[in-house]
Amino acid sequence: MNEDNARFCLLAGLILLYLLCGAAIFSALEHPFELHARRLWKQQLDNFTQRYRVNLGALHTLLRQYEEANGAGIRVDTLRPRWDFSGAFYFVGTVVSTIGFGMTTPATIAGKIFLIFYGLIGCAATILFFNLFLERIITMLAYIMRWCHERRLRCAGVGVEASREETSGEEDSLEGWKPSVYYVMLILGVASIVIACSASTLYSSMENWSYVDSLYFCFVAFSTIGFGDLVSSQRQQYESQEAYRLGNCLFILMGVCCIYSLFNVISIIIKQTLNWIVGKLPMSSHCPPGRHRYTEGSVETVCDSETEAGAVNDGVYVGRRLSGEMISVNEFMVSNKVSLALLQKQLSETAHQGPRQSYGHQNGFSGGVGALAIMNNRLQETSVDR
Repeated sequence: MNEDNARFCLLAGLILLYLLCGAAIFSALEHPFELHARRLWKQQLDNFTQRYRVNLGALHTLLRQYEEANGAGIRVDTLRPRWDFSGAFYFVGTVVSTIGFGMTTPATIAGKIFLIFYGLIGCAATILFFNLFLERIITMLAYIMRWCHERRLRCAGVGVEASREETSGEEDSLEGWKPSVYYVMLILGVASIVIACSASTLYSSMENWSYVDSLYFCFVAFSTIGFGDLVSSQRQQYESQEAYRLGNCLFILMGVCCIYSLFNVISIIIKQTLNWIVGKLPMSSHCPPGRHRYTEGSVETVCDSETEAGAVNDGVYVGRRLSGEMISVNEFMVSNKVSLALLQKQLSETAHQGPRQSYGHQNGFSGGVGALAIMNNRLQETSVDR
């Protein structure tokens, strides 16, 4: 079994164990409350039917009809219209962001069919937006960390400019410095906490939720889990209603972007841990000569030499194609595996004032992260070989 298969099986096993532990904990926490709620509801039904002499079967029929009306947006309390323009705009926002609260769903056949095609394009475009947002966040953080490092060197009495003059070509005083993914995770984590706490303060005052419920809603919404048990901006009237709805949309947008970026960086840490565990297994782990391996955690690149055959990115071989060769579906899928390593590589290169380009031209996605960026780079590589 090679390293990729070992890493995949290990991750699958850990996720299964994580699910089992989560199921056991939530069952222990929530199941007693569920049983208590069932007993209480049965007692209320019995008291109601005895007091008002209502047939229990007729009452159950009425409750089932109300459940159907509830799914269509009919509530006992007065809520804002679900399908006026503002309500529909809120709905499509939850669709393309993949939050999907579920408080509003299409009831007509035409609406359900349209949602399939609308969501297909909208979700893909929004994921692309999140990826581009992540690239810019990484770029900004890399420059900030570089500036902080240079300032620390100056305060320590090390002249950056003097060091650059003493070295030749591309070497400078920051040649051995690499920004850490852990710092990026810390900064994104702090930003997410600040946004969530600020949004929770707003929601607890405007929605009359407890602060814990507000924090819970923020995580469920920002992570695009979207249970729908709590949904903001649903009452018909609020104080400063337009300002609140604008603030609600901005908080959700910023929160989703930050949490999405944080999840991507945390996935790097998880993958680093998996690599460390796989490295302890009794199997050989070599970086073939003439290939590249991007190691994780400290964002470093180890290159023995470059060859015309290609490179190994994050343990996955990506060969340079011959002139005129089309990119294959398998190569496109394999490129997903190197996106995390490229994210770290981009972080390191950006901090050192951008990657060293080996091509004469770029398209709109070259130099980015993710499968789309890698595919474009591969196509660009083919056009250069021609």
